[in-house]
Amino acid sequence: MFRTVLLFGIKAIIGLIPIHLHLQKLSRRSQLRAHALPTNHILRSLMENNSEIPTHPHPLLLSFLTRCQCSLIKDHLVDMNNRFNKVFPSFDPEFKLDNRIINSFSNHFLFHLFSKSNNYLFKNRIQQLNNLAIESSNSPSNALVVTDASVKNNVASSIVYIHVYNRPVIKTLHHVVNITSTEAEFFTIRCSINQAAHLQNISKIIVVTDSIHAAKKIFDPSSNMLQKQAALILNNLRKFFNRHPENTIKFWECPSKSNWKLHKIIDIKMKSFNLTPLSLNKNFWDFSKKLECDGIINK
Repeated sequence: MFRTVLLFGIKAIIGLIPIHLHLQKLSRRSQLRAHALPTNHILRSLMENNSEIPTHPHPLLLSFLTRCQCSLIKDHLVDMNNRFNKVFPSFDPEFKLDNRIINSFSNHFLFHLFSKSNNYLFKNRIQQLNNLAIESSNSPSNALVVTDASVKNNVASSIVYIHVYNRPVIKTLHHVVNITSTEAEFFTIRCSINQAAHLQNISKIIVVTDSIHAAKKIFDPSSNMLQKQAALILNNLRKFFNRHPENTIKFWECPSKSNWKLHKIIDIKMKSFNLTPLSLNKNFWDFSKKLECDGIINK
């Protein structure tokens, strides 16, 4: 049995956000005061700042405390520290300095960037991608992954096509709302790597994407909002690299303007979507109110 709660609609009409989002807003604003404190304040001394490397760190810095000491600290202070650095204490050990994949498997991944300077380079990149496609179509150990993502009407769409020798093309499509284009691109790359890394007898993964900046965030050790997903990708890659010493992954940048055949197929498919989110939001109610007002005026 389903029912509609009118309270949500009323809140949307009068511009009130849901209570859980309002509480998050109040929590974040309360933590802004700590950011405005002088650097020599006791609270700022306790909290880490990844953008600054102090010459003499405070002896009570949260990262220097024992587990017993940390358990006695108020959660609000820990939350402020996490919010200050945009990270969470439950992160995967992939981000520990002595366990980073960029140090352990530095020769197992490679980025082929593209410099958008002239038509000759465009043609050269298309030729390189064509050679990759031919090589993958003749090698049972290669997986050619082509990805694309976009956001339209607040709905993010992601497409992944995986081409493997003598197998049907593996097609994956996702739709999600309320995320940024970078998050959509990163999610698409995560799905593609997750699928390709679990295919049998695959030793070389080739990812072709027009979002190479999102792919580079996988190996970025600095604090960012995509680290939780990056940890999952790195964990899958670590298992893939450990499976055989010759397993590799390569990222090739393919600009949308290049109109490379395999990428153009999913790009046309992507542009054909024109979805509208079903969930109620303020913009929807504003539009409904405008139509209602226009109807009253025209009477």
